[in-house]
Amino acid sequence: MTRPIALTGANLLDPEAGRLLPNRTILIEGDRIAAVGEGVAPPEGAEVIGLDGKTVMPGMIDCHMHVVAETLDLWGNMIAPTSLSALRSARVMEETLARGFTTIRDLGGADQGLVLGVEEGLIDGPRLIICGKGLSTTGGHCDLRQRTDDRPGIMSDRLGSMGILVDGVDDVRRVARTYIKEGARFIKLMANGGVSSPNDPIHALQFSKDEIAAAVEEAENAGLYVAAHVYTDRAIRRCVDLGVRSLEHCNLIEAETAAMAAERGCISVPTLVAYEALALEGEALGLGADSVAKIDTVREGGRRSLGLLRDAGVPMAFGTDLLGGLRKYQCMEIDLLAEVLSPAEILRSLTLTGAELCGLKGEAGVIAEGAFADLLVLEGDPLQDLSLLTGDGAQIGAIMAAGRFIKRDITEGAVE
Repeated sequence: MTRPIALTGANLLDPEAGRLLPNRTILIEGDRIAAVGEGVAPPEGAEVIGLDGKTVMPGMIDCHMHVVAETLDLWGNMIAPTSLSALRSARVMEETLARGFTTIRDLGGADQGLVLGVEEGLIDGPRLIICGKGLSTTGGHCDLRQRTDDRPGIMSDRLGSMGILVDGVDDVRRVARTYIKEGARFIKLMANGGVSSPNDPIHALQFSKDEIAAAVEEAENAGLYVAAHVYTDRAIRRCVDLGVRSLEHCNLIEAETAAMAAERGCISVPTLVAYEALALEGEALGLGADSVAKIDTVREGGRRSLGLLRDAGVPMAFGTDLLGGLRKYQCMEIDLLAEVLSPAEILRSLTLTGAELCGLKGEAGVIAEGAFADLLVLEGDPLQDLSLLTGDGAQIGAIMAAGRFIKRDITEGAVE
């Protein structure tokens, strides 16, 4: 058993209220917060760390990652030995935690082995919420075969593959049930054309209504939900109408559909940085010409979508969807969101909304009794200066994940 830890004299970020609460003590026992407030007395034998007015905020949450996509060569990822993919994924997760992300939601690829690798301390990574592989139709977003490649199916059983080809209601049900049995916390559908796939234009609708409804039913039967890759207004409206809860990307949404999504209780996950990063380096890193040509179609609508979603009252969770070497741009998403959203809105997307989408409401994204001890220590107020979060993590004084310091580069006011 480790000693309890008491952080005293902290300015505590309350992301719900969008304010700092001064002079709070946070008592940590094991991987949880045992108490928090003014006048909390550290128990005998606790390690007491005086923060002298430094800010403590919840660890950040990225709700759209693919930890198995260690390179932009998606075919190369897919055919790599699973053991190699696992080691590469561990590196991706370790880099992500070092930037201050203590929970991530993987949108296709990661499996229960990686979840357990983090939980057992074999990987120094964030808490991992998985869906199995993304479900895709033949010729859809996860079908990486060129048009002239008539080989049946694709190698989708290895860890490095982000998707699996599924055609027909019965197959959708079978695969959804399999992933739920294997530890999925939600089901992912590729319901629209995509940028990184060779055969489907952005406007293409994917999966029949019956197939989408079947996935939603199977998820709801297990107390889970469906997340859908969607760009166009038509695809988004279709998914909302069929019960999809998590709307990934949403770049081309219109106001009426946004209002409908809000009414149905959907959460959106914009991923603006994915297209900015692809525009900067995608071609140089090997993205195909067909995919490069698609980037501007979704890139230009991204910022507009933020205002439409906010005005309609659709909660937005933070997500990045960066593949391969582009993951170094993860924190650029904060800068892009700041062109439209306030710091308080962005901090809620990084914490509370992300926790809800991860099924961790009250356990992550907050500093409260009973919550996971996922904490960042900052030398300033992120409500006034978001640049405290937008570097590579070097500017974060301390990072704690599940009660354990991953980084502790702070000058304490007092240590006992």
